[in-house]
Amino acid sequence: MRIAFLGTPDFAVPALDLLAARHEVAAVYCQPPRRAGRGKALLPSPVQRRAEALGLTVRTPASLKDPAEQAAFAGLGLDVAVVAAYGLILPPAMLDAPAHGCLNIHASLLPRWRGAAPIQRAILAGDALTGVTIMRMEQGLDTGAMLAKRETAVDGKTAGALTAELAEIGAALIAGVLAAPNSYPPAVQPEAGVTYAAKIAKAEARLDFTQPAPMVERQVRAFNPAPGAWFDHGGERVRVHAAEIVVADGAAGEVLDDRLTIACTDGALRPTAVQRAGRGIMATADLLRGFPIPAGTRLA
Repeated sequence: MRIAFLGTPDFAVPALDLLAARHEVAAVYCQPPRRAGRGKALLPSPVQRRAEALGLTVRTPASLKDPAEQAAFAGLGLDVAVVAAYGLILPPAMLDAPAHGCLNIHASLLPRWRGAAPIQRAILAGDALTGVTIMRMEQGLDTGAMLAKRETAVDGKTAGALTAELAEIGAALIAGVLAAPNSYPPAVQPEAGVTYAAKIAKAEARLDFTQPAPMVERQVRAFNPAPGAWFDHGGERVRVHAAEIVVADGAAGEVLDDRLTIACTDGALRPTAVQRAGRGIMATADLLRGFPIPAGTRLA
């Protein structure tokens, strides 16, 4: 098939690789390079870097509202477009341009977690299962008919690990749909069970010890690797990359021992991998040797 691929982050790269090996990719659309790092250099997205390595045509429009941009997309003569975490809303003219429409690789079991951050929201909510849905796109927010689903256990995984797993599942799933489209009849999404995965706000990554320990531990996993869960001590932000739940009691936010066990409203959290600003990730014991946080300290 002649396809366009629209995606930006690492999540979309496995699907691009698989589809480029099996189909004619007329163009790859990504969000424009962003400034990052200490030097604020312009860095292309993971999908742009991979597409260029594959020798594919790459387009990085800042917006899709320009009629000329929409006409250029229509002029590609596509059979289908595949979208995977692209980050820009496709206008109706683009949704209607491919002969067989636009298909989205969505990292949730729709209709649960429609929206921008389904993986993080599934972890934060304590969902036992998540997965990938291949959906026919329409103007609503992730409301289109479903063509295929595959689930996997959340099972204590971080957002980073779950993203990598779902990326591979999504790649295999979309490849199967394109190989045998008649084997995947569309199913309308049910109204029951609809939830929305709002974009993650940076403030959400601050650990909230007024919550039960299981919820705080889910914060750690949901925001690993980005934006990174954290607490403040002495005016310095300490990121927590991994933690375990401990049976212990104390006032919320109180450090209970010399292992940095922190009381929550129900149980306690013990960070096991942490990071100070400008430093690498380290074991908690290594942090405490040079940055003491004694028992009795209250972390807000």
